[in-house]
Amino acid sequence: METAALIVVLIIGLALFFDFTNGFHDTANAMATPIATGALKPKVAVLLAAGLNLVGAFLSTEVSKTISHGIVREDQISPGAFLPLIFAGLIGAITWNMLTWLLGLPSSSSHALFGGLIGATLVGIGAYAIDFGVVLSKVILPALIAPVTAGVIAFAATKLAYAMTRRYDGKPDGRDGFRWGQIFSSSLVALAHGTNDAQKTMGVITLALIMAGWQDSAHADPQLWVIFACAFTIALGTYMGGWRIIRTLGKGLTDVKPAQGFSAESSTAATILASSALGFALSTTQVASGSVIGSGLGRRGAKVRWRTVGRITIGWLLTLPAAGIVGAAAALIVAWLGPWGIAIDAVLAVIIVLLLFLRSRRDEVTAANAMSEVADSGRAVKVKRNPPPTRRQRRLERERARQEKGQR
Repeated sequence: METAALIVVLIIGLALFFDFTNGFHDTANAMATPIATGALKPKVAVLLAAGLNLVGAFLSTEVSKTISHGIVREDQISPGAFLPLIFAGLIGAITWNMLTWLLGLPSSSSHALFGGLIGATLVGIGAYAIDFGVVLSKVILPALIAPVTAGVIAFAATKLAYAMTRRYDGKPDGRDGFRWGQIFSSSLVALAHGTNDAQKTMGVITLALIMAGWQDSAHADPQLWVIFACAFTIALGTYMGGWRIIRTLGKGLTDVKPAQGFSAESSTAATILASSALGFALSTTQVASGSVIGSGLGRRGAKVRWRTVGRITIGWLLTLPAAGIVGAAAALIVAWLGPWGIAIDAVLAVIIVLLLFLRSRRDEVTAANAMSEVADSGRAVKVKRNPPPTRRQRRLERERARQEKGQR
C-alpha cells in the first residue's frame, strides 16, 4: 500500500510538471499572432494568457472524463499494474514536449500525453486495455478534422474581413482596428486553451486516484483540489512563455497582419470551445496552426511558408508514436525491474529534461530576440505615425511657400 501511495504522489508531481510544460509549450496558440501584429506587448500577452488559462480551467470538465474514464478500460486492470504505466506514459509525454519545445515545433501536448499512455499500456498490459473506439472517435478523428475545419473557417473569415474593408486597400494603417479585435479574440483562445488542455492533466490525476482506490470510479469528475492545482500550474507555465514556438507561429508560417490574426484567433477559439463542450480531447496547437495557415491563404498576396508547414506536419505525425515509444520503453523498465524501475525512470526523466534545458541555453530564445524577428512579420501593419507639425514648423512652411510664390 505504501508503494502504491508513493507512486500516486509521483504521478501527481509528474502530471503537474507535464501541465507546466503544456502551458509554456502552448502559449503561442493564443498569443503569437497578436504579438506579431503589435496588438499586445509580449509580457502583457503572456500575463493575459496565463490569467485566462486559469479561468478557463474551471469552466468545464468534459475533456477530463475522456481521459479518466474513456481511453483506458481501468475496470479491467489492477491498480498495482496500471499506476506505474501512468507514470511511464507521462515520461513519454514530457520528453516529447521538451524536445519539440527545443526545436520550436508547435506539436500537440495532448497527443504526446495520449501516445505516452497508450504506448505504456500496450507494453505493460496489452491491447485489450485500450478502448480504441474512444481513441478513434475522440482523439484521432478530431485531430484530423479540427485543423482543417479551423483552417477553412479562418480562410473564409479572412476573405470576408478584407472584402468588408476593401476601401482601406493601399493604406498601410487602414486595418489597425483589427488589432483591438485581436485582443478579444486572442483572449478567447487563451480561455479555450484553459478549458481544454488543463483538463487533460486533471484526467490523468483523476485516473491515478481511481486506480489507487482514492476516488470512486463511478464519479470521474476531478476533485476540487485537482482542478485548482492544474489550473494554477498551467497558468504558471503559460506565463513563462514558450518564445521558441511563439516565434514559429508568429512568423514561421506566414507574415500575420491584424485582419488575419483576428480571423485566425476567432476560428481557433470557436473550434476549441465547441470541441471542449463535446468532450473531444483536441490539440489546440494543431487548431491554431491550421487557422494561421488558413488565414495566410485567405489574404491576397500573403505567402505561406510550406517548408515550415511540412516540418510542423511531420511533428504532428510523429507525436503520437514517438511519445508512445518513450512511454513503452519506460514501461518496459518498470516491467523488468519493478519498483526499482520506477526509480530509474524518474532519474532518467530528470536527466533528459535537464539535458534538453541545458541545450536550449546554447541557443537561448527570449522575449527580446524572439519578438525582434516576429515583429518584422507585422511591421507593415505597425506604422509609426508622424507627429503633427509644431507651430514653428508651420510658420517656416508658410514662409517657404511665400518665397516660392514670390520667385514665380
